[in-house]
Amino acid sequence: MPENVRSTMGPSEQPQPALGRAIRQLREKRGVSQEALAYEAGVTSGTLSLIERGRSNPTWGTAKGIAAALNVDIAELAKLSLEFEE
Repeated sequence: MPENVRSTMGPSEQPQPALGRAIRQLREKRGVSQEALAYEAGVTSGTLSLIERGRSNPTWGTAKGIAAALNVDIAELAKLSLEFEE
C-alpha cells in the first residue's frame, strides 16, 4: 500500500449518507473509479466505499482530501450533500 494511503475510520454510529451520495455523484460524474479517487485522496478504497455507502463519516482531513481529489471546494461538497439529505 502506498505511503500516502491511510485507513482512517471504521463504521460510524451516526453516519451521514448524504455526504457519501454527494461524493459518489461527483466521482461518477468525473468518470473516476473508487480506487483512483481513494488513492488521490490518500485513503483506502475500502474507506471511500464505506463513506460513499453512508456507513462511515470521514474525518475533517479525509473530507478535505476527497474534496481536493475531486477538484471541488469543501464548501461545494457540503452544499451538494445538503441536496441529498433525507
